[in-house]
Amino acid sequence: MKTLKNHLILFDEECPMCRMYTSAFVSTGLLEKEGRAAYQDLSTQACPMVDRQRAANEIALVNQDTGEVTYGIESLFKIFALIMPFFGPIFRFKPFVWLMSKVYAFIAYNRRVIVPPLKDQSFQFQPTFKLHYRIAYLVFTWFVTAYILSVYTGLMKELLPAGNAYREYFVCGGQIIFQGIIITLLNRRKVWGYLGNMMTISFAGALLLLPALLTSIWLTIDPFFYMLWFLAVAGLMLFEHIRRSKLLKIGWVLTITWMLYSIAVLLIFFYK
Repeated sequence: MKTLKNHLILFDEECPMCRMYTSAFVSTGLLEKEGRAAYQDLSTQACPMVDRQRAANEIALVNQDTGEVTYGIESLFKIFALIMPFFGPIFRFKPFVWLMSKVYAFIAYNRRVIVPPLKDQSFQFQPTFKLHYRIAYLVFTWFVTAYILSVYTGLMKELLPAGNAYREYFVCGGQIIFQGIIITLLNRRKVWGYLGNMMTISFAGALLLLPALLTSIWLTIDPFFYMLWFLAVAGLMLFEHIRRSKLLKIGWVLTITWMLYSIAVLLIFFYK
């Protein structure tokens, strides 16, 4: 496998995802052993050609021979071209690069709520918050989560009252609004951070339902099994909500209201 020599990739030390995939680039030989560094660790004199704020937003790749710097998806394409040289033309095709840059930005600007940093170290350069990407993330996770739940609840139809096709969309959307009001009253500064984390938990929970959902395609299982699976996933979501609330330093109120909303929805389902 080829190695991209004399290149330095700058990652976000506070981002577990960034640390993981840049470490993989080094361990697989795509970059040299000294080919990665956290942008937070760079001295003010090192790599003067790098736009520090842009490097905080989009991963930067520095050609140490020429001083050329690429950012975001173009940095990744430059590395991927080593393993998939036959994709080189499409990696240079401008409409494709533009489309993938939007996908990259969607993830990059939401990375702190997808996998939150374990410590708030308050480095000088932090990722820029872009509201439209956060709203897009909330809409995306709301839609996918509601869709999976709509299908999954059909497996528990003998235990859970049937609803219309849009019930789960209203439930998930209602939770965003309800918890949004609570966090606004408690700490307006953390509204978008909390909602992003909350919907990551919901989205992850929906993905954990997929193994049982896929099993139902080939096997006929008692609905009670799907209910137990659902409750186990809900338990994991609760623990994750508690963990993330601690990281956000928002106390227990949001976890309590998150639970109360879910209980209230179940009671409405059963007694409507």
